[in-house]
Amino acid sequence: MTQAVTFDDVWKMFQETDRKFQEMAREDRERREEMVREDRERRAETDRQIKEVSAQMRETDLKFQKTDIKIKEVSTLVGNLGGRWGEFVEGLIAPSCIDMFTERGIQVDEVYLWVKKTVAGERMEIDILVANTVAAVLVEVKSHLQVEDVRAHLNRLAKFKPFFPRYAACQVYGAVAGIVMDAEADQFAINKGLFVIEQSGETVRLANEQTFNPRVW
Repeated sequence: MTQAVTFDDVWKMFQETDRKFQEMAREDRERREEMVREDRERRAETDRQIKEVSAQMRETDLKFQKTDIKIKEVSTLVGNLGGRWGEFVEGLIAPSCIDMFTERGIQVDEVYLWVKKTVAGERMEIDILVANTVAAVLVEVKSHLQVEDVRAHLNRLAKFKPFFPRYAACQVYGAVAGIVMDAEADQFAINKGLFVIEQSGETVRLANEQTFNPRVW
């Protein structure tokens, strides 16, 4: 037999339904609040990232500015060094060559600067040629002497006599000099039998020991 539905039953149903609606509304409100919170956090993170990227861009721009300043400073230094190089060759090395090499038993009495010659389309340039009728010394001068410069000078020495046959009967020696020298460049040159000219106060001298036996081409 079907039980009659009373007012209390209906009221309880309404209360339960209202409770569920309120719970759903609460859950929906919490979801909305969570979405708002997450959106706020995403916006804050985006703002932070934008600020970080902006800071990095400002830092990068500052580095570029500093690099540009360094490049200009280096360019100025190289320009000044180039001027000093000419002074180094003409004012210090060339006037000392005859005395330096004659003291080592190489009888020379002539000094030529910036010697150039082209043979069969190939060009040779010698910064300083110190010579007489029996000996010649080829001096290569660099503002910054490196091992590669020494190797190039060795190659120049090997080709010297075909370029300058008037010195074919001479004993030919090699020397290198630099305002600045790499630590290994001077020792490499000495090991290859070259004289090394170094600055000593307001003049220059040979860095080679007195017992040094130079290579002869």
